[in-house]
Amino acid sequence: MAEPIHDQIKRSLQAAEGLYHRLVLLVGESGSGKTGVLWGVAKEFGASVINVNLVLSSELLALTAKQRSLRLPVILDQIADQAQSPVVLDNLEILFDKNLKQDPLRLLQGISRNRAVVASWNGIMNAGRLLYAETGHPEYRRYESVDALIVNMEAK
Repeated sequence: MAEPIHDQIKRSLQAAEGLYHRLVLLVGESGSGKTGVLWGVAKEFGASVINVNLVLSSELLALTAKQRSLRLPVILDQIADQAQSPVVLDNLEILFDKNLKQDPLRLLQGISRNRAVVASWNGIMNAGRLLYAETGHPEYRRYESVDALIVNMEAK
């Protein structure tokens, strides 16, 4: 019998403590139940789930396009600084916006250097590759090597 997703995340968080990037990605397609799992994990740890789309969009609203690209990593780090540990992030779609000119995985790795981070990833893990969106989509991302612990929703 497969280990429950919730337990996989807890085990991954413990394993991440000794890693350079303390990042756990909950990977699954839209509608797979990632948000519910994240809320359960956050509740158990006494943390809250941060809706990255909502928080970042309000922070970036007053900035010019160039300022948004330059300040986004600092703003995301500040958001993580204010959160309880582990930092639980959901709704990351804004990080993939081409106009922001960011590498979403590198942003998440950056904020997970000094703190444990659990983040939802709207995509799939396929043959050792982490994917976001479909090939040809403007926000498509493919990572051959991922310096993070992966918990796959499809494995439940």
